[in-house]
Amino acid sequence: MKILHTSDWHIGRQFHNVSLLDDQRHVLNQIVDIAHQQQVDVILIAGDIYDRSVPPSHAVALLDEVLDRINKLKIPVILISGNHDGAERLSFGSSQLAQTGVHILGDLEKITEPVMLSDQHGEVAFYGIPYADPASVRHVLQVEATTHDDAMGHVVGCILKALDKNHAKTLDKTLDGTTAAKPRTVVLSHCFIDGGQSSESERPLSIGGADRISYEHFSDFDYVALGHLHGRQYKGSETIRYSGSILKYSFSEEKQIKSVTLVELGAEGVSSIEQVPLNALKDMRTLTGALSEILETAPNDPKRDDYLQIRLTDKHAILDVMGKLRQAYPNVLHIERPGLMAASPQQSARREQLKKGEMSMFSDFFAQVNGEPLTPEQQTYVSQTLSDLHDNDLLQKVR
Repeated sequence: MKILHTSDWHIGRQFHNVSLLDDQRHVLNQIVDIAHQQQVDVILIAGDIYDRSVPPSHAVALLDEVLDRINKLKIPVILISGNHDGAERLSFGSSQLAQTGVHILGDLEKITEPVMLSDQHGEVAFYGIPYADPASVRHVLQVEATTHDDAMGHVVGCILKALDKNHAKTLDKTLDGTTAAKPRTVVLSHCFIDGGQSSESERPLSIGGADRISYEHFSDFDYVALGHLHGRQYKGSETIRYSGSILKYSFSEEKQIKSVTLVELGAEGVSSIEQVPLNALKDMRTLTGALSEILETAPNDPKRDDYLQIRLTDKHAILDVMGKLRQAYPNVLHIERPGLMAASPQQSARREQLKKGEMSMFSDFFAQVNGEPLTPEQQTYVSQTLSDLHDNDLLQKVR
């Protein structure tokens, strides 16, 4: 059985107030094409389908568009809700959708009810563990759980118990004296495995590290399709794996390779794992250098439309720096000034600078920005303006 593992679509996300919907449509269409070309038997989405619990209408429309394409290929889809999703809204119409091959597993009360699929080797049971905090697990399962690790232990325990119970019911001897084989198992979960590498774009599940869980909870399953961490990685075993987000959602991810995970299940479990790269409509990267250098190289940059973070090394003030940069790179989203910060004096030196007075500081600023000092006429005008401001301030205090 061929399984395509994806997660963290975050449909409807904005980055620095820029909509990423076209970028998401571009890469989601690639995922559908990969599923078709690889002739996969099922597509998994391990949570955070949307970026908000109440997604905007255009995000809902895009998900509908993608699922419709997949449905026409007759490929089943199994998805769970993540911490960004509103589980109840995401699960709307789930009973009807299941009849078309779209299985939405967002109900914690139904975690022991797997989606059963078959191949030439027999049955595969797909269990979905939607994101749930300890309070939700305590309420639904009526157990004591103070941390995410406690909660996951109880949830997985319920699944394993139900799995053993269901298997016991099928152990009737067949005509040739053999017994029924235990189904292979796949689990989808949206969680933070302890030791995983996080990114800036992930919303914390809790404060103080209480959201971390042990990978050992998943050791009894053939494959574990994880969501939440945006960098592709595995923990404890290669079969306990994050596929990573479909796009870069922060500049901390600019070195990451975005991909989907193609898993093949044989008769005894996972037989192969392949990471199939995704090509973004626009990349996300950082450029470092002086403003003049960056503007000079821009005309020959074949990727001028990328989403950029600019780190300027200039040590002087620059008027309308964003405007200048966006003339060369239209999608500059963030500017950092390490050069200006490095040139700043220490706190004690700043206090000495303040002692010079407003006239001296304005003269220095004017010279840095314009490249030439104030003329005598300008000095007279500025001096008179400062004097008027001080007189007005004194008058206000007297009143």
